[in-house]
Amino acid sequence: MDDEAGEVMGSIVLNMSVSLDGYSAGPGVAVERPMGEGGERLHEWLFTGDSEVDARVARELSDSTGAVVVGRRTFDVGVDLWQDTPFPVPCFVLTHEPRERLPMKSAAFTFVTDGVGRALEQARAAAAGKNVLIMGGAHTAQQFLSAGLVDEVQIQLVPVLLGAGVRLFDRLGTQHIELERTRLLASEQVTHLRFRVRK
Repeated sequence: MDDEAGEVMGSIVLNMSVSLDGYSAGPGVAVERPMGEGGERLHEWLFTGDSEVDARVARELSDSTGAVVVGRRTFDVGVDLWQDTPFPVPCFVLTHEPRERLPMKSAAFTFVTDGVGRALEQARAAAAGKNVLIMGGAHTAQQFLSAGLVDEVQIQLVPVLLGAGVRLFDRLGTQHIELERTRLLASEQVTHLRFRVRK
């Protein structure tokens, strides 16, 4: 993708693991349960290491990411677990509460109080031509989708019915968002789907 000055820019990619019934986290998300009750099941595919397909998808995601945007709740429940930024790149946290930049081992968290547009502007500058990854928080994902700021949606569809929790695509309103599937890969543990958002 090129901007008005002709510089190559990466895509804005929404990436989430979800259950078959559409949940990106289980109920009761808290510091002691960052993914909610049973929600850790959605990310088991990342840690088993027995599928070349899953390893390839994880590697591609890491290699193509130049900056990350997360919501404040995701930061609050995730930072102690990660002990770093979730990827070794600058991470921008959407929040209503001003806070000083937080350096970590690999990069830093920057707290953005003036909305998704400003967070995206800063993330794009930091990404230096790579993708900006929107991750870890249904509310943040919904804000970016509703604002028409997402180029690609990457879903890791996990074969489990959580039955309750936080649905990824709730609260999008009545806006019609058309997608074009650009990839379908599968292992025994997860189906990897990638879609381009038609604008």
